[in-house]
Amino acid sequence: MAELSSAPLRGTFRRDEPMARHVSWRSGGPVAKAYFPADLDDLAVFLRRLRHDEPLLLVGLGSNLLVRDAGFEGTAIFTHGALDELRQEADGSLYVGAGVAAPKLARFAANRNLAGAEFLAGIPGTLGGALAMNAGCHGGETWNHVQRVLMLNRRGRLIERGPEDFAVGYRHVGLKASADEIFAGAWLRFPAGDGAAARARIRALLEARIASQPLQLPNAGSVFRNPPGDHAARLIEAAGLKGHGVGGARVSEKHANFIVNPDGKARASEIEMLIGRIQAEVQRKYAIQLIREVRIVGGERQ
Repeated sequence: MAELSSAPLRGTFRRDEPMARHVSWRSGGPVAKAYFPADLDDLAVFLRRLRHDEPLLLVGLGSNLLVRDAGFEGTAIFTHGALDELRQEADGSLYVGAGVAAPKLARFAANRNLAGAEFLAGIPGTLGGALAMNAGCHGGETWNHVQRVLMLNRRGRLIERGPEDFAVGYRHVGLKASADEIFAGAWLRFPAGDGAAARARIRALLEARIASQPLQLPNAGSVFRNPPGDHAARLIEAAGLKGHGVGGARVSEKHANFIVNPDGKARASEIEMLIGRIQAEVQRKYAIQLIREVRIVGGERQ
């Protein structure tokens, strides 16, 4: 610990970093402090030096995140490009850093003749985000493949944990006994398969995604979880909300469970207001409470 605390920082530190640059909605306020670590060891040094009560925001590709216009009064840590280790272990499992993009992991597994990782190509985020919310699509879920995870606590200590240490549900994951740790990486296992077939499925999934989702416009993916036995997009469309807008934010005409920022001018408050309006209308018409998948952080609406 003494060596860790005395090591020099090698990453980049910034103040008042505009988060519209870093989230896929291209909207939102600044974070008070931002750190772009050089690698996992550097991140451990940085965490060791932070106040123990400093609010933390982990950012991967920013594809599931909205920072309110008033900003986030804490420190954002950017993992993509830093926690990027990706390797196959001697036992056949894959070690994946929390900053590795999920589509990159899907291709890596396919190129090693492993099956079952193809669904990750449809997740526009990093493994850290996929672990935190048990991300899934096309019948696959992240935690179905987790052998163990590498956690990093606020004292800069690395801890290995098994799935039994977590409460894992639909689009939600939480540590059973601690809230002082962040995902640094994980060991995942996929069965042997046909690499060519896996690559073909990845191509098919990506083509279907392009055809059905408004990927050419700033968006944050699916805004709401699917309620049991139904689809959020169907409910939103049936409620007559396709194309409905608040300020610069719009419900996508292509996929009703997407909110888009077509001109890049929507304020975070407008996106959040539109989310609330969708929830209220679906609740009023169908008595179903839509639950957000996207994370909203920072000061109150302004």
